Amino acid sequence: MSAPTSSDKRRSTATGRRAFLGVAAAGALGVLLAPGVRLIEIAQAATASTGANPKVRWGMLIDSTKCTTGCTDCVTACNSENGLSGGKLPTDSQWIRKIEIKELRTSKTQSLPMMCQHCAEPPCVDVCPTGASFKRADGIVLVDKHICIGCRYCVMACPYKARSFVHEPLSQQKPDVPRGKGTVEGCTLCVHKVDKGESPACVSACSAAGHGAMVFGDLNDPNSEISQRVASYATRQIREDLNLNTGIRYL
Repeated sequence: MSAPTSSDKRRSTATGRRAFLGVAAAGALGVLLAPGVRLIEIAQAATASTGANPKVRWGMLIDSTKCTTGCTDCVTACNSENGLSGGKLPTDSQWIRKIEIKELRTSKTQSLPMMCQHCAEPPCVDVCPTGASFKRADGIVLVDKHICIGCRYCVMACPYKARSFVHEPLSQQKPDVPRGKGTVEGCTLCVHKVDKGESPACVSACSAAGHGAMVFGDLNDPNSEISQRVASYATRQIREDLNLNTGIRYL
């Protein structure tokens, strides 16, 4: 048997830390959901297999050369699909936002959408004490609202500012997109649509408008459009220096 690598040791340490913090959080809250069933046990069950295909790695490629300043079609579609106010409520979440980046050497600016990057090594999952933040087998990073305690460690850990905290009671929620006061949320890649074989709302809206700036697909499938584009063109990850292996790529 080969000796454990430094990566193995770090992963083991992180897992042990999450388990300890989960037990501490559950114990501190005294949460007993049912006779003999504690919060931490639910959390551990939630991080197990979700039924997602482990052979798939869902991802998105965003062509920033086709993403124009002032266009918010993807943002509008996300708000509509997920029941977000789009800024009408000052404390409401925004799962995708348009940002402007600037090349310091040339002063050239570029507009691009920013959302949860669905990292292969997500910091939000690493710091979550209950397992509410988790990554599905197909790479989609989600939050289990049933066991989120609103600590917001994941909000602080996310280098993309992609997590939001729900401050106010919510009404008129979408059946496929459960939300809740006192929990954290962020882009789900429209997992309720993906599981039906459809594309995320932002991608569909961008395509319908004729922009063609967003491509969604399986990064593990060499024959998929997204994989072929990633292989053919120089694509980038936001904050590549963090080595998070993001599922969202930019051209």
